[in-house]
Amino acid sequence: MSAHDQQSFGRSEPVETLDAYFDRWSQLHGDLDPRGSSLIRGWLTFAYRVAKPLTRTGLSPNGVTIVGVVVAGAVPLLCWIGINASNSVWLWLAVAVTALSGLLDNLDGAVAVISGRTTRGGYVLDSVADRFADAALLGALWVVGAPGWIVAGAVFIGFVQEYARARAAIVGVSEVGVVSISERPTRIVIAAVFLGLAAWAPYGVAASSWASIGATAAFATGLIGLAQVGLTLARRLR
Repeated sequence: MSAHDQQSFGRSEPVETLDAYFDRWSQLHGDLDPRGSSLIRGWLTFAYRVAKPLTRTGLSPNGVTIVGVVVAGAVPLLCWIGINASNSVWLWLAVAVTALSGLLDNLDGAVAVISGRTTRGGYVLDSVADRFADAALLGALWVVGAPGWIVAGAVFIGFVQEYARARAAIVGVSEVGVVSISERPTRIVIAAVFLGLAAWAPYGVAASSWASIGATAAFATGLIGLAQVGLTLARRLR
Protein backbone atom coordinates (compact mmCIF):
# COMPACT_ATOMS: atom_id res chain seq x y z
CA MET A 1 0.00 0.00 0.00
CA SER A 2 1.38 3.40 -0.94
CA ALA A 3 1.80 6.30 1.46
CA HIS A 4 -1.01 8.06 -0.34
CA ASP A 5 -3.37 5.17 0.36
CA GLN A 6 -2.31 4.89 3.98
CA GLN A 7 -3.13 8.54 4.53
CA SER A 8 -6.59 8.00 3.06
CA PHE A 9 -7.68 5.90 6.04
CA GLY A 10 -8.43 6.85 9.62
CA ARG A 11 -10.52 9.52 11.27
CA SER A 12 -11.21 12.50 9.03
CA GLU A 13 -13.62 15.37 8.72
CA PRO A 14 -17.20 14.34 7.92
CA VAL A 15 -18.23 14.76 4.28
CA GLU A 16 -20.92 17.36 3.76
CA THR A 17 -21.52 17.43 -0.03
CA LEU A 18 -21.93 14.93 -2.86
CA ASP A 19 -18.87 16.28 -4.70
CA ALA A 20 -16.75 15.88 -1.56
CA TYR A 21 -18.10 12.32 -1.26
CA PHE A 22 -17.01 11.57 -4.85
CA ASP A 23 -13.56 12.99 -4.11
CA ARG A 24 -13.17 10.94 -0.93
CA TRP A 25 -14.41 7.77 -2.67
CA SER A 26 -11.85 8.39 -5.41
CA GLN A 27 -9.03 8.62 -2.85
CA LEU A 28 -10.04 5.27 -1.40
CA HIS A 29 -10.25 3.56 -4.80
CA GLY A 30 -6.92 4.32 -6.44
CA ASP A 31 -7.94 7.82 -7.56
CA LEU A 32 -10.63 6.47 -9.87
CA ASP A 33 -13.08 9.27 -10.67
CA PRO A 34 -16.65 7.93 -10.33
CA ARG A 35 -17.91 10.84 -12.40
CA GLY A 36 -16.44 9.11 -15.45
CA SER A 37 -19.06 6.35 -15.37
CA SER A 38 -22.77 7.18 -15.39
CA LEU A 39 -23.58 3.82 -13.77
CA ILE A 40 -21.13 4.23 -10.88
CA ARG A 41 -21.93 7.92 -10.47
CA GLY A 42 -25.64 7.17 -10.21
CA TRP A 43 -25.00 4.22 -7.91
CA LEU A 44 -22.88 6.29 -5.53
CA THR A 45 -25.27 9.24 -5.64
CA PHE A 46 -28.13 7.03 -4.53
CA ALA A 47 -26.01 5.51 -1.75
CA TYR A 48 -25.00 8.98 -0.57
CA ARG A 49 -28.60 10.19 -0.41
CA VAL A 50 -29.66 7.16 1.63
CA ALA A 51 -26.58 7.03 3.89
CA LYS A 52 -26.49 10.74 4.74
CA PRO A 53 -29.31 10.61 7.33
CA LEU A 54 -28.13 7.22 8.66
CA THR A 55 -24.79 8.66 9.76
CA ARG A 56 -26.61 10.64 12.44
CA THR A 57 -27.69 7.38 14.13
CA GLY A 58 -24.13 6.24 14.85
CA LEU A 59 -24.54 3.21 12.56
CA SER A 60 -21.40 1.03 12.35
CA PRO A 61 -20.00 0.69 8.79
CA ASN A 62 -18.59 -2.78 9.57
CA GLY A 63 -21.97 -3.89 10.89
CA VAL A 64 -23.60 -2.87 7.60
CA THR A 65 -20.91 -4.81 5.70
CA ILE A 66 -21.63 -8.02 7.60
CA VAL A 67 -25.39 -7.65 7.18
CA GLY A 68 -24.83 -7.11 3.45
CA VAL A 69 -23.00 -10.43 3.10
CA VAL A 70 -25.74 -12.26 4.98
CA VAL A 71 -28.40 -10.68 2.76
CA ALA A 72 -26.48 -11.63 -0.41
CA GLY A 73 -26.16 -15.19 0.88
CA ALA A 74 -29.94 -15.40 1.13
CA VAL A 75 -30.40 -14.84 -2.63
CA PRO A 76 -29.39 -18.33 -3.85
CA LEU A 77 -31.42 -19.85 -1.02
CA LEU A 78 -34.54 -17.97 -2.14
CA CYS A 79 -33.90 -19.09 -5.72
CA TRP A 80 -33.53 -22.70 -4.61
CA ILE A 81 -36.87 -22.53 -2.77
CA GLY A 82 -38.54 -20.92 -5.78
CA ILE A 83 -37.23 -23.48 -8.28
CA ASN A 84 -38.14 -26.46 -6.09
CA ALA A 85 -41.58 -25.05 -5.29
CA SER A 86 -42.14 -23.94 -8.92
CA ASN A 87 -43.25 -20.60 -7.51
CA SER A 88 -41.95 -17.43 -9.16
CA VAL A 89 -42.82 -15.36 -6.08
CA TRP A 90 -39.62 -16.60 -4.44
CA LEU A 91 -37.61 -15.54 -7.48
CA TRP A 92 -39.15 -12.07 -7.36
CA LEU A 93 -38.22 -11.94 -3.69
CA ALA A 94 -34.67 -12.92 -4.68
CA VAL A 95 -34.61 -9.94 -7.06
CA ALA A 96 -35.67 -7.60 -4.26
CA VAL A 97 -33.07 -9.05 -1.89
CA THR A 98 -30.39 -8.69 -4.60
CA ALA A 99 -31.24 -5.00 -4.89
CA LEU A 100 -31.10 -4.68 -1.09
CA SER A 101 -27.71 -6.40 -1.09
CA GLY A 102 -26.43 -3.86 -3.60
CA LEU A 103 -27.72 -1.00 -1.49
CA LEU A 104 -26.07 -2.35 1.66
CA ASP A 105 -22.83 -2.86 -0.25
CA ASN A 106 -22.68 0.86 -0.88
CA LEU A 107 -24.14 1.99 2.43
CA ASP A 108 -21.25 0.66 4.53
CA GLY A 109 -18.68 2.62 2.57
CA ALA A 110 -20.95 5.63 2.28
CA VAL A 111 -21.58 5.74 6.03
CA ALA A 112 -17.84 5.39 6.72
CA VAL A 113 -16.89 8.15 4.27
CA ILE A 114 -19.66 10.59 5.22
CA SER A 115 -19.01 10.16 8.95
CA GLY A 116 -15.22 10.30 8.52
CA ARG A 117 -14.75 6.78 9.95
CA THR A 118 -12.84 5.05 7.14
CA THR A 119 -10.34 2.49 8.45
CA ARG A 120 -7.93 0.04 6.86
CA GLY A 121 -9.67 -2.82 8.67
CA GLY A 122 -13.04 -1.76 7.33
CA TYR A 123 -11.63 -1.41 3.82
CA VAL A 124 -10.23 -4.96 3.90
CA LEU A 125 -13.44 -6.36 5.39
CA ASP A 126 -15.51 -4.64 2.71
CA SER A 127 -13.27 -5.97 -0.10
CA VAL A 128 -13.49 -9.56 1.20
CA ALA A 129 -17.23 -9.23 1.76
CA ASP A 130 -17.70 -8.04 -1.83
CA ARG A 131 -16.08 -11.17 -3.19
CA PHE A 132 -18.38 -13.42 -1.12
CA ALA A 133 -21.40 -11.39 -2.20
CA ASP A 134 -20.37 -11.59 -5.89
CA ALA A 135 -20.14 -15.38 -5.62
CA ALA A 136 -23.54 -15.60 -3.94
CA LEU A 137 -25.38 -13.36 -6.41
CA LEU A 138 -23.89 -14.96 -9.51
CA GLY A 139 -24.28 -18.38 -7.89
CA ALA A 140 -28.02 -17.69 -7.73
CA LEU A 141 -28.06 -17.84 -11.54
CA TRP A 142 -26.56 -21.34 -11.32
CA VAL A 143 -29.28 -22.35 -8.87
CA VAL A 144 -31.90 -21.22 -11.39
CA GLY A 145 -30.27 -23.26 -14.16
CA ALA A 146 -27.22 -21.51 -15.65
CA PRO A 147 -24.26 -23.78 -16.50
CA GLY A 148 -21.93 -24.05 -13.54
CA TRP A 149 -18.76 -23.50 -15.57
CA ILE A 150 -20.00 -20.16 -16.93
CA VAL A 151 -21.01 -18.95 -13.48
CA ALA A 152 -17.71 -20.14 -11.99
CA GLY A 153 -15.85 -18.40 -14.81
CA ALA A 154 -17.69 -15.11 -14.24
CA VAL A 155 -16.95 -15.26 -10.50
CA PHE A 156 -13.31 -16.12 -11.14
CA ILE A 157 -12.81 -13.29 -13.63
CA GLY A 158 -14.26 -10.82 -11.15
CA PHE A 159 -11.86 -12.11 -8.50
CA VAL A 160 -8.89 -11.75 -10.85
CA GLN A 161 -9.82 -8.18 -11.81
CA GLU A 162 -9.99 -7.06 -8.18
CA TYR A 163 -6.89 -9.07 -7.23
CA ALA A 164 -4.90 -7.42 -10.01
CA ARG A 165 -5.87 -4.00 -8.69
CA ALA A 166 -4.93 -4.99 -5.14
CA ARG A 167 -1.51 -6.36 -6.15
CA ALA A 168 -0.80 -3.30 -8.27
CA ALA A 169 -1.52 -1.08 -5.27
CA ILE A 170 1.05 -3.02 -3.22
CA VAL A 171 3.80 -2.16 -5.71
CA GLY A 172 2.80 1.49 -5.72
CA VAL A 173 0.31 1.76 -8.59
CA SER A 174 -2.41 3.54 -6.67
CA GLU A 175 -3.96 5.20 -9.74
CA VAL A 176 -5.36 2.38 -11.87
CA GLY A 177 -7.02 5.01 -14.03
CA VAL A 178 -9.91 3.02 -15.50
CA VAL A 179 -13.49 2.25 -14.52
CA SER A 180 -14.12 -1.01 -16.34
CA ILE A 181 -17.36 -2.23 -17.85
CA SER A 182 -17.49 -4.91 -15.16
CA GLU A 183 -17.34 -3.10 -11.84
CA ARG A 184 -19.35 -4.36 -8.86
CA PRO A 185 -22.54 -2.41 -9.74
CA THR A 186 -22.58 -4.12 -13.14
CA ARG A 187 -22.44 -7.58 -11.55
CA ILE A 188 -25.29 -6.72 -9.19
CA VAL A 189 -27.43 -5.27 -11.98
CA ILE A 190 -26.86 -8.34 -14.18
CA ALA A 191 -27.86 -10.68 -11.35
CA ALA A 192 -30.99 -8.66 -10.52
CA VAL A 193 -32.13 -8.19 -14.13
CA PHE A 194 -31.74 -11.81 -15.18
CA LEU A 195 -33.22 -13.20 -11.98
CA GLY A 196 -36.16 -10.93 -12.71
CA LEU A 197 -36.41 -12.23 -16.27
CA ALA A 198 -36.20 -15.79 -14.91
CA ALA A 199 -39.12 -15.03 -12.59
CA TRP A 200 -41.12 -13.40 -15.37
CA ALA A 201 -40.09 -15.85 -18.13
CA PRO A 202 -41.26 -13.63 -21.03
CA TYR A 203 -41.40 -14.65 -24.72
CA GLY A 204 -41.84 -18.27 -23.70
CA VAL A 205 -38.18 -18.51 -22.64
CA ALA A 206 -37.65 -20.75 -19.61
CA ALA A 207 -36.20 -19.45 -16.36
CA SER A 208 -33.10 -21.60 -16.76
CA SER A 209 -32.46 -20.08 -20.19
CA TRP A 210 -32.68 -16.53 -18.84
CA ALA A 211 -30.29 -17.50 -16.04
CA SER A 212 -27.89 -18.92 -18.65
CA ILE A 213 -28.05 -15.71 -20.68
CA GLY A 214 -27.38 -13.71 -17.51
CA ALA A 215 -24.38 -15.83 -16.59
CA THR A 216 -23.04 -15.47 -20.13
CA ALA A 217 -23.49 -11.68 -19.93
CA ALA A 218 -21.60 -11.62 -16.62
CA PHE A 219 -18.83 -13.75 -18.11
CA ALA A 220 -18.53 -11.63 -21.27
CA THR A 221 -18.54 -8.27 -19.47
CA GLY A 222 -16.07 -9.72 -16.98
CA LEU A 223 -13.64 -10.61 -19.76
CA ILE A 224 -13.92 -7.12 -21.25
CA GLY A 225 -13.49 -5.50 -17.84
CA LEU A 226 -10.46 -7.65 -17.04
CA ALA A 227 -8.90 -6.71 -20.36
CA GLN A 228 -9.51 -3.01 -19.66
CA VAL A 229 -7.90 -3.20 -16.24
CA GLY A 230 -5.09 -5.48 -17.44
CA LEU A 231 -4.08 -3.27 -20.34
CA THR A 232 -4.16 -0.14 -18.18
CA LEU A 233 -2.07 -1.76 -15.46
CA ALA A 234 0.40 -3.09 -18.03
CA ARG A 235 1.00 0.44 -19.30
CA ARG A 236 1.45 1.84 -15.79
CA LEU A 237 3.69 -1.00 -14.61
CA ARG A 238 6.13 -0.33 -17.44
